[in-house]
Amino acid sequence: MSDAHNQGQFETRAVHAGQPIDPQTGAVMTPVYFTSTYAQTEPGKPIGGYEYSRTHNPTRTALQDNLASLEGGRFGLAFSSGLSATNALMDTLVPGDKVVAGDDLYGGTYRIFTKVFERYGIEFVFVDTTNLDAVRSAVCAKTKMVYIETPSNPLLRLTDIAGCAEIAKSVGAQLVVDNTFATPYLQRPIELGADVVLHSLSKYLGGHSDVIGGALVVNDEKLHADLAFYQNSCGGTPGPMDAFLVLRGTKTLAVRMDRHCENALKVAQFLEAHPQVDRVFYPGLPSHPQHAISQKQMKAGGGMVSFELKGGVSAGNRCASTTKIFTLAESLGGVESLIETPPSMTHASIPAAVRHAAGLNDGLVRLSVGIENADDLIADLKQAIG
Repeated sequence: MSDAHNQGQFETRAVHAGQPIDPQTGAVMTPVYFTSTYAQTEPGKPIGGYEYSRTHNPTRTALQDNLASLEGGRFGLAFSSGLSATNALMDTLVPGDKVVAGDDLYGGTYRIFTKVFERYGIEFVFVDTTNLDAVRSAVCAKTKMVYIETPSNPLLRLTDIAGCAEIAKSVGAQLVVDNTFATPYLQRPIELGADVVLHSLSKYLGGHSDVIGGALVVNDEKLHADLAFYQNSCGGTPGPMDAFLVLRGTKTLAVRMDRHCENALKVAQFLEAHPQVDRVFYPGLPSHPQHAISQKQMKAGGGMVSFELKGGVSAGNRCASTTKIFTLAESLGGVESLIETPPSMTHASIPAAVRHAAGLNDGLVRLSVGIENADDLIADLKQAIG
């Protein structure tokens, strides 16, 4: 990307990074290159450096450069889904390697760890990463990766990224941070010492619930080359239209996240004061156990809120089934508000005993707070809770 399109503050780079004006036509928007292959002047000498679209595509290149800029990294890699990005990371490991991971993870991440890569001799140890002593006790010479979500999904626990980076480096391991919930607008893990940042692009970065994608951002050139090898060799790449849709989303990320955060805080404050609510999980509340960490490493509390009702499972299911503005659906991060019950939906692949041990109770309700009017969202929850 040109230096002129990788300068300025976050909001400016979100709109321009990786996306120079098209020199041929003057098109302001990045063209969508619907092509599988590219002409060559002679064998092995492609005209523009592109040979085959599984390996490289100009629209995908623009997205990768844009994401790298937003995360403060040197290299971005886009994938067909967040789990495809996770898969590429796991492909860099070999039998006997050990991964220390958070015990409050997205269900799909837990599934690919335990049901896919554990069979290949990779050892996974799940600990409460909010407790740095627990992380320190879990790592050893065989540890090649420390994998954290912060905020975590769905309990919105926060992990000290700089503290984990120090522990990972002490044993020569990489620190991987799933930054999906926070987005680079609120938190930039590479600046805090992380080696890899992972995203589900389907969420806030896409922002409109109309695309599936994933991404990795790194600084190290060799690590980038290794990951690019698996990206190409295993073929988990997004199509050009998917890349274009995410680029459209990143342009408005800053303004959307400001509204998501503003609305989520109001919703969390309402829930915390409601007599039928037992617990509220939101990093922006002073009552959050890691609120001090949120003040240190996040710009704001984010757009996700989880809570438990006094009536337990039945009350949670009733609430999730009777909202009128919040849509009962999986996923998160779109402009529209969503509601779900993790134990029976997004985290159903995690055994109940494992969920309970991590503090994920069966009555938990998770909200993805959208950009609608906050008063309307609160009124909807009020009538649904009863």
